[in-house]
Order: sequence, then C-alpha cells, then structure tokens
Amino acid sequence: MSKKTAKKGRKTAKAATADMSTGEATVEALLAHGIATVYALPGVHNDHLFDAFARASDRLRVVHARHEQGAAYMALGAALATGKAQAYSVVPGPGLLNSGAALLTAYGMNAPVLALIGQIPAGAIGHDQGHLHEIRDQAGIVARLVDHSAIINTPAEAPAKVAKAIRAMATGRPGPAALECAIDVWGKRDPVGPIAPPAPPRPPTFDHDALRKAAKLLGKSKRVLIVVGGGAQDASREVTLLSDMLQAPVLSYRRGRGVLDDRNLFSVNLPIGRDLWGEADAVLAVGTRLLNPMTQWGMDRDIRIVRVDADKDEPARLHKPAVALIGDAAPILMHLIDQLGRVNERRASRRDEMLARQAKMRARLAKLAPQLAFLDAIRTELPEDGIYVDEVTQIGFAARLAFPVYKPRTFLSPGFQDNLGWGYATALGAQHARPEVPVLSINGDGGFMYTSNELATAMRHRIPLTAIVFTDGAFGNVRRIQEEQFGNRLIACDLANPDFVKYAESFGATGRRARNPAELRAALKASFAAREPTLIEVPVQAMPSPWEFIHMPPVRGAKKV
Repeated sequence: MSKKTAKKGRKTAKAATADMSTGEATVEALLAHGIATVYALPGVHNDHLFDAFARASDRLRVVHARHEQGAAYMALGAALATGKAQAYSVVPGPGLLNSGAALLTAYGMNAPVLALIGQIPAGAIGHDQGHLHEIRDQAGIVARLVDHSAIINTPAEAPAKVAKAIRAMATGRPGPAALECAIDVWGKRDPVGPIAPPAPPRPPTFDHDALRKAAKLLGKSKRVLIVVGGGAQDASREVTLLSDMLQAPVLSYRRGRGVLDDRNLFSVNLPIGRDLWGEADAVLAVGTRLLNPMTQWGMDRDIRIVRVDADKDEPARLHKPAVALIGDAAPILMHLIDQLGRVNERRASRRDEMLARQAKMRARLAKLAPQLAFLDAIRTELPEDGIYVDEVTQIGFAARLAFPVYKPRTFLSPGFQDNLGWGYATALGAQHARPEVPVLSINGDGGFMYTSNELATAMRHRIPLTAIVFTDGAFGNVRRIQEEQFGNRLIACDLANPDFVKYAESFGATGRRARNPAELRAALKASFAAREPTLIEVPVQAMPSPWEFIHMPPVRGAKKV
C-alpha cells in the first residue's frame, strides 16, 4: 500500500467517526438499515431522540399519532403491507403499555416491528423510586412481548444494538423487537465509529435428506392438501407450482389469504379445507401453526404431515410431523419442487372435482347473503392489488371465508390475538407505507371507536385511507352469544354512537353514508377516485351467524396418532 493510499484510508476512517448523541446514532443506524419512517408519539423521556429525528428530517419522516396504540398499530400495518421492518417510538410506562396490544399482535403475526421505548434515568432503573412513568421491571414486560429486546446504554453501542435487533426480527421466525433507552442517555454524546450497512443475508442451508424424504412422501401420495399461513406470503409462486404438480387444493384462512389467487379453483376456504382434511393422505403445511386443523378437525395415523416453518421448535409443538423443513418458505419450496420433479407420480386432474366443491360451497354460503352482498360491492371497486384490512366484525368474519383475494399481502387479518379495534390504525399504517395502492379498512361500530381518533392523524399527514364503519349499535358478536347461549340476558353489549358522517367531517375528512350495497359501491368509487381520508357509514341490522362455517366438528381421529 502506498503512503498516499494509507493516508487517504486514515482520513476516511477518521471522517467516519463522529461525535453523536445516542439518539443521533440510533437514527443513523435506522437509516442504514432502510428504516426511513418512525410512527411515534413524543414525550419528555424521548426528547433527545426526537431532536435527532428533527436533525435528520431530510432523510427520515416522523408520523405522529394521537395515541400510542395508534402509532404502534400503524407500524404493524406498514410491516404487514410491505414485509419490511418498521419502527415506532413511545415513552415508557403508560406509553409502552398503551402500545402493548399492537406489539402483542405483531408477535402473534410474526411482523417485523421495532419498538423504541424510553426509560427513566439510567441510575434509577430497578430501584422503585417513583420516577415519572416508572414501571417495575419494564424490561421483563417488554421481553414477553417481543422476540428480542435490549437496552441502549451509550452512543457507541447504539448502531450495533439496532443492527442486532433488526437482524433478530428477520432470523428464524420473524417477529418484533424492542430497544429501551434512558431519558439521560438519549442525549449523551460520545464518538461513534463507522455505522456499517446491513450485513448481507446468510445463504440458506438445506437439509437435503429431509427434502428428499418430503418429496418422496408427497410424490407418492394420492390426495395432498396444502395449508398455507402467514409464513407463505412470500412463496406465492412456489405454492402455485406445487398445487399444480400435486393437484393439491390450497387452504388459506386469514393470514394465508392471497398466497394462491382465489380465481384458481384450487384455492379453498375453511369449510372446503376441513372436508379435504378428512380425505387427505398427506398435508404440506407452509408457514402455519396448523392449530385449528389439528385440534378441531382431528388427527390419525392415516394423515402424514410435511411442515415448512422458519422456527425449528414449531413443527412438533402439537404433533410430530413426518418431515420438518426448517427455513424460509420460498427457497425451501423451490428445492422441494426440484426434488419432486424426480419422484412425483402422475395424477388425474381434479378440476371437475374442485368446480363441484366450489359450486356447492357458494350455495352453502348463500346463508350469509347480507354480508356477501356488501363484500361483492367492495371486491368490485377495490383494485386487484388494493389492500383489505380485516376487523373483528360480522363483515370481517364473512370476508375470511368468502372475500376473493388475488395477491399476497392484500388481506390483512389480526392473527390469533384477533383483537377488536386493531383495524383502523393498522390500515392507516398500511396506506402510509403503500401510497400507490388504495387501502380499505373494514370496521364495526364497536371496534372503530378504539382508534377512530386517528382520523386526526390521517388528516395531519394526508393519508388517503378509506374506512367503512358498519353500524348496528352493538358489539354484535357479544350480543348474539348472550341471545343464543344466555337466555337473552343482555349486558354491556349495546352502544351509543355518534353520527359517523359528521364525526368524520369534524376532523376535516370526507364523510359518506351508504344504506345498501349499491350505494356502497358508489361511495367506494368516489372515495378511491378522490384519494383523500374518507369514512363511509353503513347502517345495518343484525346479520346471519357465520360460526357454523368456522367452528366445525372433527373429521378424523378414529385411529390414534
């Protein structure tokens, strides 16, 4: 190396080392990892972090919400819609707890959400002195909501801890992470070394013996069923190829919707999937816990399971599978396709069978005609790549069974937490992260009021989300259970609502009312064309129960596993 080159190298290294606050070092690390938006609520514990946000405002955007749960749900929606890591920031104690439901949901949905959480003064942590927003063992609470957590103690260690958190969110089973930092540490200044770009992902490793075993099992099976969950969202092409090769129907429910285009006859809903589960001699489960099939529909020795999962501990959690393939779904399935091509037995087409099954199911689902009419109006107006955000409401339950989904990451449903009120703020984050496509939020009047204050956020940041509120004046599912199972003794189920059109208008948003599916179509057409924050109120009556299509009795299990 020449003296000139060495001198240049020393200057580069020196220039890359800079005096930074912990907040500034954290921001630079976020930007280095491609996170250029933070959904947040400010507060005194994070003042120096927000000052760092302001100093980087030409490169990083802060979307401030009106409640901590709104900020966290927005980060969740952005992560689900993009498949990429997203961040939110809140103060400790009440701020953390207010965001807890969203963080818990991110864990249940394997969503890469990074929480930046303030703390009391560093020297007081753990001493129970009654500092502002102090909470006993905050780190312990956080650790139970995420896959990875740590506390940032100095500016110099911030970049490495951010990098480790983001890497953890993408390693094995995806999921959220959290970083805490004390009020008197965010502003502390020290020299910070070069902030390295993200390390390239490690090449995946494959258990080729297990792949050959899985291919042989599936290739020789006569009636294969594929079940997909959220872990298959980035493996649509591979699942589609496997379905064709194996003449295998693909069951998706909620998190797996859109992996196989619903215009494909082999895409089946929950009731058809349950029938096929009873007939299958082999199941390929991709990125799904298989909880409902295994625990509700039954298991026996005549059904063999091949599991594909990012988490090595997941496949055997309920029943040990015949084969477990551990890693990201898409590359594993491509290798499985290659192996299967060598051993796959020819099968007769099941097209006519699937046509008949789909026709029979449409006739059965006619019982849900009121819901289906509204869903048909929505599907007609929402573009193929538009994003539908589900809620815990009667329209939502029906949509999980009957709303056609054409592409991955266009049907967002809250996973096993199934928490009422997640929908509007989550959809707001999805729309902010995907401004090029329309996003539609479906709500009941009960769930919508959880985060309806975020209409203010939609207006402040000009997020053109369209939301529908189906109003029946009750927590409808609670009311039905009390009517049917508790002798019509009604308690805590009826609601007092605002005029939702005027409510929207009070924020400066557009309010519309639609009294039937035809009027809803017209309202949606106008809303998607205007691309502005919009709320559509749809008054409805009690709707037919969907539960016979969701909670179904066993179809297997006569023989012990």
